[in-house]
Amino acid sequence: MNAWKLKAGAGIDGLTRSDAPIRAPGPNDVVVRIHAASLNYRDLMFARGDYLGISDAPLIPLCDGAGEVIEVGRDVSRFKPGDRVINTYFPQWIDGAPAPSKVGNSPGAGVDGVLAERFVVDETALVAIPAHLGYEEASTLSCAGITAWNALFADGAAKPGATVVLLGTGGVSISALQLAHAAGLRTIITSSSDEKLARARQLGADETINYRATPEWQNEVLRLTNGVGADIVVEVGGRDTLPRSVAAAKMGGLVSIIGGVSSFDGPQLELLPVIGGTKRLHGIMVGSRSMLEDVARLVAAHQIQPVVDRVFDFDEAPAAYAHLKSGQHFGKVVIRIDR
Repeated sequence: MNAWKLKAGAGIDGLTRSDAPIRAPGPNDVVVRIHAASLNYRDLMFARGDYLGISDAPLIPLCDGAGEVIEVGRDVSRFKPGDRVINTYFPQWIDGAPAPSKVGNSPGAGVDGVLAERFVVDETALVAIPAHLGYEEASTLSCAGITAWNALFADGAAKPGATVVLLGTGGVSISALQLAHAAGLRTIITSSSDEKLARARQLGADETINYRATPEWQNEVLRLTNGVGADIVVEVGGRDTLPRSVAAAKMGGLVSIIGGVSSFDGPQLELLPVIGGTKRLHGIMVGSRSMLEDVARLVAAHQIQPVVDRVFDFDEAPAAYAHLKSGQHFGKVVIRIDR
């Protein structure tokens, strides 16, 4: 089968086309013809060689795939040929709390991923695609959708009317915006681009802040919330934004720490505001298959159309990586694999 391969640390230039063998399916496995795959920031980290749990051997990259079941093992009961499916981020994390045994072997980091014509995986690691979505839109739901759901609802326990702050307009933040809007949350989103902020308003953002024009954006969050602060801040920036995210959270509020686009190095974070404000900082590492099923149900119920920034052809995979790295995207970057 046609596939791309990449060794951790080799950089985007290390992407190579390969004629890769298809793993023979076991009795509980499903063979999926991949139609589309989407990229995440972690794929850039893998290319740099600084992601968790990476393999030393070249792998087929990417973890978010959407496609059609073309073959099932003899004991498979959840799917049949012709079903449309998406794979979950952690194949062993089906439900419940995270554990080391559940968060290993993520496709495209620990084992072969989905940037190929075929993907073979246990039936328990798949979820049905909402009927109204095409493959390219569906491929955006796994990592970003699960992460957003976990931050807002599974870990965040947000209720209608709660205020959430979203940083930037990448995949997780835009997914969180759409899910939050559908669930009746009040959303405040930041960006350095007024054009992107206008697009966010079209998706339902209640308030927008240009952090280039308003560097102390945490003060604007406090103004917009009458000095109270946000119930949840979905923190994707890392070192340069975490102190502001803490300041933007209300007393007893939650800062869901998801990424480190600026850096994963520790910030100079004053502890007194955290203690005095009884604020909670909680790490989020994607989530379970059951969370993806919850995302799919909400997306289906509200007919949400995930935001795809740009679709690249299979031959253009390096260009797709470069586009994500540029930071110019709004929503998700997708690669079309098999029409």
